[in-house]
Amino acid sequence: MTKPLALVFYENLLPGSQLVNRLHDLGYRVVTVTSRADLLPAVEREMPMVIVADIALRDGDICGDIAGLRQNPAVQHIPVIGFTSTRNFKLQEAARAAGATLVASDSAILDQFPQLLDQALEII
Repeated sequence: MTKPLALVFYENLLPGSQLVNRLHDLGYRVVTVTSRADLLPAVEREMPMVIVADIALRDGDICGDIAGLRQNPAVQHIPVIGFTSTRNFKLQEAARAAGATLVASDSAILDQFPQLLDQALEII
């Protein structure tokens, strides 16, 4: 049986690499993307079961990319789990409004990742 595929988008090594390790531990294959320009093409090419995305970018608007995913019939069904700083309420709300399935703080994403993943996958 083929392992499920997750796509992880991040700019910062931590917690990105930790999420990749957690996904491997949970039995997922993982594709990583570290450039916004590569995100949408990678999603369309790989068709992952779930996308985990750092929504706090130094340069750019990941919320626009999430909205673009939701408008694309080929990939709009894929759950998106976004994460950012606990204090970044505006960005968390913007990601939800753009269509993120779940948004968590960067500390919660690591502490509660299996539960968040289960919750995101139940929604589809």
